[in-house]
Amino acid sequence: MKKYLKYSVVAVAALLATPQLHATQVEAHAQTTHTKHWGYLGDTGPMHWGELNLQYNMCSQGKMQTPINVVPTKDTDLKPLNLAYKTGSKSIINNGHTVQVNIKDGSAMMIDGEAYKLKQFHFHVPSENNIKGDKFPMEAHFVHATDDGKLAVVAVMFKEGKANTVLAKIWKRLPSLKVGEAIKCGLSADEVKALMPKNKDYYKFTGSLTTPPCSENVKWHVLKTPVTVSKEQINTFFNLFGFPNNRPLQHTNNRVIEE
Repeated sequence: MKKYLKYSVVAVAALLATPQLHATQVEAHAQTTHTKHWGYLGDTGPMHWGELNLQYNMCSQGKMQTPINVVPTKDTDLKPLNLAYKTGSKSIINNGHTVQVNIKDGSAMMIDGEAYKLKQFHFHVPSENNIKGDKFPMEAHFVHATDDGKLAVVAVMFKEGKANTVLAKIWKRLPSLKVGEAIKCGLSADEVKALMPKNKDYYKFTGSLTTPPCSENVKWHVLKTPVTVSKEQINTFFNLFGFPNNRPLQHTNNRVIEE
């Protein structure tokens, strides 16, 4: 696997709501965090998040933080992911840390009989999580929330290869994206699903938000099989932000990582 340092790329932050927020507040919270307090460079970067605000205390004190180097510790007969994605995109927004695609109501991931509604997905370049020591040029996070605010993420890795046709449809919106302004994106439900690989074998662990406030007890599902993205598409994304915005790897602290 090529290391991400060979690419001229930007890492894109995971903007998630805190687990305490009601699910309908996830989007609004994500769209306002770009205006203050934290970033990826200098004295507002990841090493200082815990110092910037009392609400960000978990960024420095938490014991189940994400991202991590995913190395399985338990061989489990994991159930197939129960994804019912039936709706397309509602809007796309540059929130200052990432490009985020918001999803219309009606799509969900079922976990233990409970509906985790798909709220949005966004991108990190290079990847935040590693898989067995390998970093990827890009990672997407599909963010789900229950009505009472519990969170689950499905992470998809991208490897360099042929251009991704679904990303091309998103990327063509980038030049017209002003920070904080939501515009139509036009993805169908099938196109949303096409951003994931057909083989959805995954690793499972409990982690956190990868951005402030770094709240924990987030259910993580990292797909084993990557999809492709072209080097040109990665560089286009980099040029929009101009800085890497992936949080450094966090300690696993003897967490169980199932496969």
